[in-house]
Amino acid sequence: MTALGTAALVSCSTDSGGNGTPSFSPTPTGPATVSFSGTSPSALSSLGASVKESVRASASAAASSASAAASSFEASVSAEAERANAAAQKELANVKDRGNATSDVSLTGLPRSQTGGLLALVVNITNRTDKTASYAVQVDFRDPDGKVVETRFVGAEHLKPGEKAQPLAISRKPPESQLTGEIAKAQRY
Repeated sequence: MTALGTAALVSCSTDSGGNGTPSFSPTPTGPATVSFSGTSPSALSSLGASVKESVRASASAAASSASAAASSFEASVSAEAERANAAAQKELANVKDRGNATSDVSLTGLPRSQTGGLLALVVNITNRTDKTASYAVQVDFRDPDGKVVETRFVGAEHLKPGEKAQPLAISRKPPESQLTGEIAKAQRY
């Protein structure tokens, strides 16, 4: 392209008067656009629109499928957790004092930034026996005056010796509530 431009400049001549004035315009001009329609050919625009719609439909289907799978998983986990929690509550109904497994259970708090501001506690359960065992735990949430304002039950079933479980005890009180959690009862059965 550069060689062609140089050749064009070299082949330029002056007008016949010999005054040395070039016969070309010093300012370049754009291409003649009279024959341009300003739109792409219809086959290309159809193809582009078709591809875009196909990608949108695939993305929407994938998102819908992922959402459905997440909801299904959450529902099954919630159902299993609710069943275990109900079993734990039933097991603790006849337990006197604090139970026989308080040394096998501890609490760890989750940052409120990860829980939407709610108080959520990880109930760390470790089977320290030499036999498979199930556990029922009652977590009480107390206000600043020490009054129990909420109780949650969690359970872990069929833990092998040395095995650990970490169910969650989540307060449903408003996030601004200043609550503390404590293990009220823990029973191995």
